[in-house]
Amino acid sequence: MNIESLRFYCLSKPGVTESTPFGDDTLVFKVGEKIFLLAGLNNPQSFNVKCDPEKAVSLREQYPEIIPGYHMNKKHWNTVYYNQSLSESLLLELINHSYDLIFASLSKNLQNTIKSL
Repeated sequence: MNIESLRFYCLSKPGVTESTPFGDDTLVFKVGEKIFLLAGLNNPQSFNVKCDPEKAVSLREQYPEIIPGYHMNKKHWNTVYYNQSLSESLLLELINHSYDLIFASLSKNLQNTIKSL
């Protein structure tokens, strides 16, 4: 996976927007105005995703490429180094999990609006 395929995949999900609110070097993906993924653009090699706290710990124990979220709440966010040995299916699973967590936190009205897009 590279930054372009990561971007393409995130934007293919319903209701996703991208922006650079933290400066030109950090790409942010949101659903319903809530962040589900951040990726560095200078030397792109990792992204941050939200994660269930128990799953986050388990993933960190299994994979050295997954660490507590850099500049994020370390209980709920992981930093994932994606240009190493993690499979693309695992990377997509982590992105989907983050998106699903954020989507589930949105109001039912907003969820229905996004589903109808």
